[in-house]
Amino acid sequence: MSDRLSGRHALITGGAGSMGSATARLYASEGASVCVADVDLVRAQALATELLELGNPALGVELDVRDSTQWQRAVTAAETHFDQPVDILCHLAGANFRVSFDEQTEQMWRDILDANLTANFLGTKAVVAGMRRAGRGVILHVGSLGSIRQGAGSPAYGVSKAGLVALTRSTAASYAADNIRCILISPGHVDTNFLRGNDDHSPNDWTTSIENPDNYERRRQATPLGRLCTPDDVARTFLFAASDDASMITGSMITVDGGAGI
Repeated sequence: MSDRLSGRHALITGGAGSMGSATARLYASEGASVCVADVDLVRAQALATELLELGNPALGVELDVRDSTQWQRAVTAAETHFDQPVDILCHLAGANFRVSFDEQTEQMWRDILDANLTANFLGTKAVVAGMRRAGRGVILHVGSLGSIRQGAGSPAYGVSKAGLVALTRSTAASYAADNIRCILISPGHVDTNFLRGNDDHSPNDWTTSIENPDNYERRRQATPLGRLCTPDDVARTFLFAASDDASMITGSMITVDGGAGI
């Protein structure tokens, strides 16, 4: 590896998930200290232990991204552990309920908006002071095809991901003078547990999971390059965006979708 993140200190939310763990491993291999933040503390600590055993500075912390108090606690823990400010924030946590517009309840709406949009605002507020002290920073949000176009069903998900376009631009404009960049990375159909599993933040059954071969094939056929994205595809883009290779990119969206958004 090329140590593109040597001397950097990253906090990755949803860090124990499919895309989060791929990003954490890649960041660590490129020289970054990594705080794995996840609502599942056991899994976050297990990944941090794995990184430590490979010789990479790492920490696992519990973080419900909807809670501003937990944000402050996680950032303080990372900065104390690494004795440096967090200068990369990767926000990969999220939620969705795959139901029709008619079936989506007010509580579902609020849960999705809180996890997918408000949480990004809270995270930004939590890390900006440290990034100013560091003299640099990168804030990376995860969008989706919902950041590009809207469809029927699960209106809150599309609204949250479209809202990240505006939040990214606002953040970039607000903090450019502090040498803080903000980029939205929007994956297409990614083969992750978010689409396969049945978790509280992303319920699936046979009608929605890509464990169902029909659902998998539908998403594959919707991707012009002919395969679903992998977590590693997304992680490599998060690496590029965080590195100095992207030093003049801010306020922008990078799509990693195999052409699915065309």
